Amino acid sequence: MKKLLALLLVMTMALSLVACGGNGNGNNAADNGGNANSNTNDTTNNTGDSEDTGDAATITNADDIPDSMTSSDGKYQVAFVTDVGQLKDKSFNQGTFDGVKLYAANNGLSYKYYQPANGNEATDDDRYDAMKAAVDGGAEVVVCAGFLQEAALRRAATDFPDTPFVFIDGYPLDDDPDPEVQGNILTNVAGISFMEQQCGYFAGYAAVKDGFTKLGFSGGGGGTNDACCRFGYGYVQGANAAAAELGITVDMNYSWEYGATFSASPELQTMISGWYANGTEIVFACGGSMFQSISAAASSNDGYVIGVDVDQSGESEYVITSAMKGLADAVQWAVGHVYAGTFDEIGGTGTSLGVEDNAVALPTAEGSWRFETFTVEEYEDMYQKVLDGTLVVDADFSKLETTEWSNLNLNII
Repeated sequence: MKKLLALLLVMTMALSLVACGGNGNGNNAADNGGNANSNTNDTTNNTGDSEDTGDAATITNADDIPDSMTSSDGKYQVAFVTDVGQLKDKSFNQGTFDGVKLYAANNGLSYKYYQPANGNEATDDDRYDAMKAAVDGGAEVVVCAGFLQEAALRRAATDFPDTPFVFIDGYPLDDDPDPEVQGNILTNVAGISFMEQQCGYFAGYAAVKDGFTKLGFSGGGGGTNDACCRFGYGYVQGANAAAAELGITVDMNYSWEYGATFSASPELQTMISGWYANGTEIVFACGGSMFQSISAAASSNDGYVIGVDVDQSGESEYVITSAMKGLADAVQWAVGHVYAGTFDEIGGTGTSLGVEDNAVALPTAEGSWRFETFTVEEYEDMYQKVLDGTLVVDADFSKLETTEWSNLNLNII
């Protein structure tokens, strides 16, 4: 699948670099553009490698690209509007921006990130102002991260109909803010989401198979973020399934407390420290910069952590694994449609990426795989079952609290 991304980059470098807004045709991009992501495992495990595209080596490590650049003409063609939290959060923001940098750097384009004013207290007006600044600054495509962008993005896409917007962790938008009214679909917005329930399942299953029986989940967005909800629901399903296979019962603390803004906080660290002190062995840190508080609690209590969005093993020795989604690859794929003149294939539609697109996974590289008894081969067997449809992970997280889990005691806090 890495070859697919390399081919895409070669093709787009050969095209004239002209942004194309276009009108959506209602088709699903996963059906029209092929697989969206190079293999998530390969991308994560080989970030120091480069590929021969014929003319020059493709940069595959985003850390080799500076976060800021100075454009010779003062225009910035590929723009990124951040979600709440830090740009360098080692998670959602950073993974998304990595895709912006990689695409731009490999195609000779200028790029810039825009952080809405007022940080974690940013309003819809603040987010809109950042998007407008991006368009005014010459953006030929604007990548927006996070579901909180919805209202501002609806306004910006309506005001700038010739500018394509990529909505990561998003969905199709219409031009009417009233959810009870169906407006006109905004064909210059491409909604890209992920099947987080699948990699959440992998993480929960692997943890229990490796011997953990007292688990935790700490999620961002206060329970209103569909992506985090899918992560958590999949995690519970996987843990329950593994426990059933082993003939044991496991316990799980499950909470959205102190995660509304996805930020690190003393309150969050105190809560998680209490979990560890009372027997919790491993916590799924599902929410951007929240990871910092949770990993700090783990290190002071000899506990363990499951990372999210990207491979976070390099951030703490206490990270056992990470439930990853191919943010950087998905961004490159979507932005590639703009410069290939095929944005109409994904604009105005929602694309959901999962195992079939190699877009969700656990990291298997040496140093990232830290399970002691659960093996890569066992994981790959489970991955294949999801791929061929033998194992289906439910995405309807509304069932979390009403399901009677056969081998799991769920303590919702």
